[in-house]
Amino acid sequence: MATPTPTIDRARSAERIERDIETLAGPEYTRSDEAIRRYAYTPEYRATLDYFVRELEAIGFEVSYDPVGTLVARNRPPGEQVFGVGSHCDSNRNGGKYDGTMGVVTALEVCRLNAELGLDLPLQIISFLEEEGSGFGQMLLGSRIVARRVTEEELREEFRAIDDGRSFWEHAEEAGYQPARWREAVHILDDLTGWIELHIEQARVLQDTGNRLGVVTAIAGYIHADVFLEGRADHAGATPMDFRLDVAPAAARVVLEVERLAREAGDGTVGTVGEIELRPGIINVVPGRARLSLDTRGVVEDGFHAVARGIESFVQEAAGERGLTASYQQRQTLPVTHMDERLVAALEEAAAATGEPFMLMPSGAAHDTMSVAQHVPTAMVFVPCRDGISHAPDEEADPADAALGAEVILAAIASLREG
Repeated sequence: MATPTPTIDRARSAERIERDIETLAGPEYTRSDEAIRRYAYTPEYRATLDYFVRELEAIGFEVSYDPVGTLVARNRPPGEQVFGVGSHCDSNRNGGKYDGTMGVVTALEVCRLNAELGLDLPLQIISFLEEEGSGFGQMLLGSRIVARRVTEEELREEFRAIDDGRSFWEHAEEAGYQPARWREAVHILDDLTGWIELHIEQARVLQDTGNRLGVVTAIAGYIHADVFLEGRADHAGATPMDFRLDVAPAAARVVLEVERLAREAGDGTVGTVGEIELRPGIINVVPGRARLSLDTRGVVEDGFHAVARGIESFVQEAAGERGLTASYQQRQTLPVTHMDERLVAALEEAAAATGEPFMLMPSGAAHDTMSVAQHVPTAMVFVPCRDGISHAPDEEADPADAALGAEVILAAIASLREG
């Protein structure tokens, strides 16, 4: 039997969500008048956290922070079991007002509705620090700290601010936090019975299929790597074609091979070369050195790992044929994160009860939920974003879809408690 969906005023929820998002797009909350730009330990990020603190305290939540500044608020005392909702409210350096922030705002709306409807569901909201990596160049940093997917050496020395080069550790201490206690951050997950994050899709699937919600079944794993090609820089006019050790043609072959391997792997595997550097980078000089990035990901481990292995082998072949040398260096890898079947089923049932179109789907983008899933049953809900645009000022999503998402998340949590 379908779980009855709590009756909510969707229009009212949409208005509140829109108000929150538009407020947080104001000048107090961004470092730029051209884009949303806020990241860890900046005054604008602090102001954003303070906004959520005021709203959460107004509905009776107790607010705290983990040792490095991830925001936590709950309507039950420590030690009692709660269900987690949230996302992140930092942005990239040319961001829009919906990525991440809509997830925290929708979690706030879930908490408001819980109070207004007298459901008395035990809830904890989390806004993770530095998901985008705009402050220190490290994606999912706050949730990786919570999951202990970092080292103290990285926090003390290796992770440095993009703007001033100082360490994460120094910035965290200056902001009033206690990075020396970073290993204790994991305890913000101790009481969680589950976790649901809402996020904009960051692609066009929901829009193009006419669905208002996506219930995520798995988050793609990925491999990030760099390919280096070494040849010889020569004068572009004086050096005959047969005498050149030009890295550019080999680099072009690598790009095409990434595409071929990803298509061959199938199962939704994707491969991207997003960065190409040719040195010395002068119009009249044959390039003698190249660096290409590799991003390959998917929800089938064998697929994206096959792309990475294939490229590592191919660059040696492509370089050898032209008298070049090549190397392959992995930056980071994360496994596929499967969502909890029970939570996915509860969300699917709640979404069906609304009568609105939805679909089951994977996430190709990384999210904080990947870190939470190491410790807690997790799930995600996607809402459409116009033309799939994200990480850009013209990012756009409909607060009405987020309100529907809040309704579905609330109903799913209620059904899980009853079950």
